[in-house]
Amino acid sequence: MVILAIGGVGKPVRTLGPGEDDTWVTVEQFERVLDTVAGREDVGLTFDDGNSSDVEIALPRLVERELTAEFFPLAGRIGQRGFVDADGLRELADAGMSIGSHGWEHRDWRRLDGRHARRELETAPKLLADLSGAPVRSYAPPFGAYDRRVLSRLRHSGATRIYTTEGGTASRDGLLRPRIKVRHDVDQQWIDGVLGDRESLYRRAGRFVTRVAKLAHF
Repeated sequence: MVILAIGGVGKPVRTLGPGEDDTWVTVEQFERVLDTVAGREDVGLTFDDGNSSDVEIALPRLVERELTAEFFPLAGRIGQRGFVDADGLRELADAGMSIGSHGWEHRDWRRLDGRHARRELETAPKLLADLSGAPVRSYAPPFGAYDRRVLSRLRHSGATRIYTTEGGTASRDGLLRPRIKVRHDVDQQWIDGVLGDRESLYRRAGRFVTRVAKLAHF
């Protein structure tokens, strides 16, 4: 299957960090993606960071098209301006959306000491589970960055799915699941190319599998 990674939708109500605007799309672009995805079982949707647009813009449009998605909020930013609050998180869960963890502060998990690793990989998913009412077993490392130590820590934390941003196709049963970023300049040509050109996707998937094989014995 193909898994798309979306940042925010619409006009941001907070100051974006460096590079964040690259993964924000307009409402029109977002609806175009959803209209192409609707009815397809071979495409998954994910949302990173826990922006307030997840609830205010994305959720009603997903429900309207009978689509579900996985959301990966930053636990440390719940309730801050421009991010989902506790009520919003429960609203996502009550609507049938899945909640995973993007960590606490959007840090590179490869560079964590023991104390910060516990907060990012243990405290964050516990808080998200408490707020959403369901166990958190899916993780999306910030920046898509991981190594053997990160994978080992995540497995120790009970991870059943780990989402990256390396592109290509993903196995429904795999632990590591590559995603394709939806960027600010997405148009119908890009959508058709990503979701229609299976041969190209399988070539990219082959490159991903080669990399994963190098980390197989962590």
